[in-house]
Amino acid sequence: MNTNQLLSESVEKLLAWYPAHARDLPWRQDQEPYHVWLSEIMLQQTRVEAVKGYYQRFLQALPDIAALADAPEEQLLKLWEGLGYYNRVRNLQKAARQIMTEHSGVFPGEYAKIRKLSGIGPYTAGAIASICFEQPTPAVDGNVLRVMSRILNDHSCVDLPKVKQRFTEQLTTVYPAGRCGMLTQALMELGATVCVPNGAPRCDACPVRELCIAHEQQTVEQLPVRAEKKKRRIEHRTVFVFLCGDA
Repeated sequence: MNTNQLLSESVEKLLAWYPAHARDLPWRQDQEPYHVWLSEIMLQQTRVEAVKGYYQRFLQALPDIAALADAPEEQLLKLWEGLGYYNRVRNLQKAARQIMTEHSGVFPGEYAKIRKLSGIGPYTAGAIASICFEQPTPAVDGNVLRVMSRILNDHSCVDLPKVKQRFTEQLTTVYPAGRCGMLTQALMELGATVCVPNGAPRCDACPVRELCIAHEQQTVEQLPVRAEKKKRRIEHRTVFVFLCGDA
């Protein structure tokens, strides 16, 4: 079986599995670009459970792109307080203002135009374009790199941009018309809940285990291959504290 055929069959199994196994998450209730965009930015470097409350409070305060664009910075930062990485929310507002001025307040529906918005990288643009606009644009993050490595038993280092690009191109060819958004979310779900990291995947619950070459060859725990982390540099410093009375 060639790679394209293997991925095509895996996609069909994933699409059949997803509706019954998808987590009930507040940002999956519709395909409104603002909602999907906000959730993807919030979920960067933050756990799903932590995001739920923030997401709902944010939308209650700023229900649409126009409200986000006009929000005072103090309100914006207060709504984000506790999520950290405040550049995320600042870029969110910059992008909202771009949408208001460059797209007449309507979220652009093309991947290339979405990528030009402040703070939106390839993964987020792929997620929005596929989930909201049914475009064949994979959202390839660590979860999807892990799933692809294992299905294909690919021992290439996933930290290399060329490997990420190759996986993206391979997925693009098997994205099914009319079900692009479902496939993006199914891949996310599989990586987050079943094909998990740290050598402990739930292969018994995996809808594609019969097709997964790593499962067949018992190499699952060896994948994905990551670059070796640089050793921490340890520096020794002497610190002097000068006291003068109580100062």
